[in-house]
Amino acid sequence: MIILKGVAKTYSSSYMGNMCALSDINLTFNDSEFVAITGRSGSGKTTLMNLIGGLDRPTLGEVIIDNTLLSSLTEVQSAKFRNEHIGFVFQAFYLEPKFSVLQNVALPLLIKGVAKKDREDCAKNILRTLGLEKMLLKKVSELSGGEMQRVAIARALVTNPKIILADEPTGNLDTENGKLVMDLLKSCVSSDRIVILVTHNEADVRYCNRIIKLCDGKVVEDERQ
Repeated sequence: MIILKGVAKTYSSSYMGNMCALSDINLTFNDSEFVAITGRSGSGKTTLMNLIGGLDRPTLGEVIIDNTLLSSLTEVQSAKFRNEHIGFVFQAFYLEPKFSVLQNVALPLLIKGVAKKDREDCAKNILRTLGLEKMLLKKVSELSGGEMQRVAIARALVTNPKIILADEPTGNLDTENGKLVMDLLKSCVSSDRIVILVTHNEADVRYCNRIIKLCDGKVVEDERQ
């Protein structure tokens, strides 16, 4: 479960002074939800995702994941928490082009300190589950955009996280590959996993069972379907 209580985020700029990205956000995310966070550019979508993912800290309020207050963690503790509990999928993929698919997927387990054979076995299992076993030894530079995003999802899943955060995952993909990625993300939802999608793509929103809309840093809609 993810709980946000009175969350606000303000950025300071020497040119524009204080800018409020989020204001008084109160939300609860439950296991098994597939949530879309939508809104126009500048509405606060990515800021909200970064706070949930522990990549940034709120100016005010609390972000709590499974009874852990994220702002109470040190930077080292926060990094460890993210690696163990949260999987990230980004529009730009962020795969290492010189690594093989297997090495990219196993990377979070390397960071976690898992032995080579164990992490490679785990990565192979995830890739096999997602139907990507034929590209194990391929370099990322040899893959299409759709293949790279599916590899990025495999990497996000390899630590068996309770939360998947996807920021515009179909933004660099054509319609067909976008559908494949969204089908894959939907299949990641389970009784003990939450998937949160940041998107402005209406086609992606239709896959979700809850839609949260932001405007000027505030929640203006929160609907389940």
